[in-house]
Amino acid sequence: MSVKFIDLFAGIGGFHVALKRLGHECVFASEIDEKLRVLYRENFGITPAGDITKVDISSIPRHDILCAGFPCQPFSKAGTQEGMSDILRGNLFDNIVQILKVHRPKYFILENVPNLEKHDEGRTWSIMQTVLKDKLHYDVRIQKLSPHNFGVPQLRNRMFIVGTTGNLKCFQWPKPQDYNYQLDSFLQDNLNDTKPIPIREKQCLELWNKLVKNFPKTTKLPSFPIWAMEFGASYPFEDCTPNKLKSKELAKFQGAFGVSLYRMTKKEQIERLPNYARSKDTKFPTWKKRFIRQNREFYLTYKSIIDPLLPEIQRMPNSWQKLEWNCKGASRNIFDHIIQFRGSGIRVKKANYFPTLVASTSTQRPIIGWKERYLNASEGKYLQSLEDIKLPKSGTLRSKALGNAVNAKIVRLVAEELLASDSLPKAKVNSNFKNNEMIKEHES
Repeated sequence: MSVKFIDLFAGIGGFHVALKRLGHECVFASEIDEKLRVLYRENFGITPAGDITKVDISSIPRHDILCAGFPCQPFSKAGTQEGMSDILRGNLFDNIVQILKVHRPKYFILENVPNLEKHDEGRTWSIMQTVLKDKLHYDVRIQKLSPHNFGVPQLRNRMFIVGTTGNLKCFQWPKPQDYNYQLDSFLQDNLNDTKPIPIREKQCLELWNKLVKNFPKTTKLPSFPIWAMEFGASYPFEDCTPNKLKSKELAKFQGAFGVSLYRMTKKEQIERLPNYARSKDTKFPTWKKRFIRQNREFYLTYKSIIDPLLPEIQRMPNSWQKLEWNCKGASRNIFDHIIQFRGSGIRVKKANYFPTLVASTSTQRPIIGWKERYLNASEGKYLQSLEDIKLPKSGTLRSKALGNAVNAKIVRLVAEELLASDSLPKAKVNSNFKNNEMIKEHES
């Protein structure tokens, strides 16, 4: 049985791909980015409306399912977490509500970051749930799902919200499973868009690799983030922030990498502290104090190993002076793992699955250490179950679009269960989409 759906905040069309594979028809889409609207037309033959806040709701065609991966930045831990107070993005949920109110589609499928449920101590989701259940009278369920539990090697926890004007007593979420991935089987070498690690980044990794390998094999590597700026630092942090001290008091201490704060103005002293220690707050949060304490103890214990490499580490950009080693018990060769250059530091993780694709910058694309290259666009499409579509030509927009996309396989599985829960026959997967066969091959 074919049903009609609308695709709000459509991006590159993750919801569209998923429901089209089930044989369903998209009758309306909206996307604010002009370049993505053009691409959506190329991929699906339908031109999305622009800004949803300017669309006449009554003009939207009748539909059975409303789909929306509404903007997640207001609720993400990585963003400002302004939530419903974010006028430009957070209140876009109100537009979804108005469409549900006017058109009363039988179903909806929404997707957002998992932090939505706990944002503002749970108040944000409580308000949303009250509107959907008590005001609009939908039966609602929520669940966190990630592709890595469904045959796609990307850790991408997302909160899915489903609803129906009927009831969901018979509805069951897709059941997660454990997979033992061999990432080499998913990689596609020798493609035009395959980018090697730039020389500067590679030199940085080689330097950290040298430090990691210098530690005794019987010694555990830190589970906390390594903040090299704390090596030699002594500025106060336990009871107050340095900003709360007078210049004369700070003059007794050392800043980042042990630089003396003696005979400096207060402004100069603050500039010689690590970026994260320049807070104007009265106190540092508990987690930050713990990391500072751990790094200073770490340095004192392994000073003889660290000091020979410290001048080179000090010359690197600030964010490269931090290392997160998430490879407990694994090889101590950085290039055996998955690497990301993030704003919070260089993250190294085991090659059991890929980290979440993010929308912020193309530089945060995962690096496949043993290949000494970045994840390419074709591999990124696979991780979002979107093999069959064209991507933006711009590398930056491509990374942003993939990072913002909903995983099409997860949506397909959820939609199948949702439609089946009302005793409707499950639609057959469109065999024209090769993705399904590829997924089955990797699951077997």
